[in-house]
Amino acid sequence: MNIVVIGAGGVGGYFGGRLAKAGFNVTFLVRGKHLEAIRDNGLQVKSIYGDFLVRPDVTNTINELKTPDLIMLGVKSWQIETVAKQIKPILVKDSMVLPLQNGADNADKLLSVLDRENVLAGLSRIYSKIEAPGIINHMGFEPHIVFGEYTDEKTKRVKKLKETFDIAGIKNDISENIHLDIWRKFLFITTISGIGGLTRSVFGVMREDPYVRQMIIDTANEIRSVANAKRISLTDNDVNKAIASIDGIDYNTTASAQRDIMEGRPSELENFNGYIVKQGKELGVETPVNAFIYHNLMPQERKARNL
Repeated sequence: MNIVVIGAGGVGGYFGGRLAKAGFNVTFLVRGKHLEAIRDNGLQVKSIYGDFLVRPDVTNTINELKTPDLIMLGVKSWQIETVAKQIKPILVKDSMVLPLQNGADNADKLLSVLDRENVLAGLSRIYSKIEAPGIINHMGFEPHIVFGEYTDEKTKRVKKLKETFDIAGIKNDISENIHLDIWRKFLFITTISGIGGLTRSVFGVMREDPYVRQMIIDTANEIRSVANAKRISLTDNDVNKAIASIDGIDYNTTASAQRDIMEGRPSELENFNGYIVKQGKELGVETPVNAFIYHNLMPQERKARNL
């Protein structure tokens, strides 16, 4: 299988590295110092399950990519449509594009640009980051990919893709309801990321403060209400599980979008709390807590994007 990984951050770098380590033909599309480091020294993955080094092909030019069987997208959710337009010319009928970033509507964004036959839906669960150019640090729990056809059909190609991930030793599942699974992940990450950006605090501090904890719960319930209005069957149990996950994570944890906000980089705020606010307006669902988070962080977001 000819695999292209676009974005070698905590997500793409880890999973692409595992596929390269298993012997698959993997090419990373990256830029800047990360490109130089991987080209010169290989991609180093530090992991709680054992460190490893791979020397994959690397480029910063899409036109140099061979016809891919699989493109794994490790970019941020706000970059999806731009990347889709860039990769469209190199896709053929059997090419699969698998989005793994946070966000509720990544597959829909791809479908606005690409042919349906090229688009899968997916998500990843991983706690990792770029430690330095060419170095990925996987810091906690077993990484997991959940994926499927947009229609949940169990096609030959998703079964083949599962075999590929199995060979690479990547925990993975073909989803029974991929859109529900995506929203469950979205519920967790959106509930905590914006509040983390506002408070500049680790998970432990936020969950122990009674006022902030209630904000977390209220944020989650608004997300569930929007999902239900979109006929995504999130339940009170899903909300409780999201809160339990926040309670169960290491005290000093921060979310990736939260770190972007805190460090003045462009973030996924628009695709997280902003998405809930805008969908709420369209669907007639009140989202006051998400609106508070979104609008209070937007001045900094505009500054980070030079708007």
